[in-house]
Amino acid sequence: MHIVEVFGRFFISLLFLIEAVKKFFNPDISMMYMSDHGVPEFLFYPSIAFEIIVPLLLIVGYKIRIVASLLVLFVLTVTLIFHTHHIFGDSMQLTIFLKNISIIGGLLIVIANKPQICSLDYHYESKRK
Repeated sequence: MHIVEVFGRFFISLLFLIEAVKKFFNPDISMMYMSDHGVPEFLFYPSIAFEIIVPLLLIVGYKIRIVASLLVLFVLTVTLIFHTHHIFGDSMQLTIFLKNISIIGGLLIVIANKPQICSLDYHYESKRK
């Protein structure tokens, strides 16, 4: 079942990685969306770096609980800023809101479980014993 954990971490991370690549190659739309919601544009490139580096750490299983916690905070922040307006009047915003809440749920499950054999955390822990 250890491979299932790896696939879970990979699939959760894939969303962040794809979104980061989309933003990188089409920055104008993302920056406009950010400014429409009062988010400073200087946060654009750090957010892309975050959406690439942190999910990669989750995939390889390095500091899983910390990384998953950072992603929970990121998703929660993004959800509150960008996707709570008109969620009951706009079915797309409601869908995005619910998707983000589901991602948070998956990440909380990752946080709640001990790292398994297919992670760097497991190997570092076993070397310390």
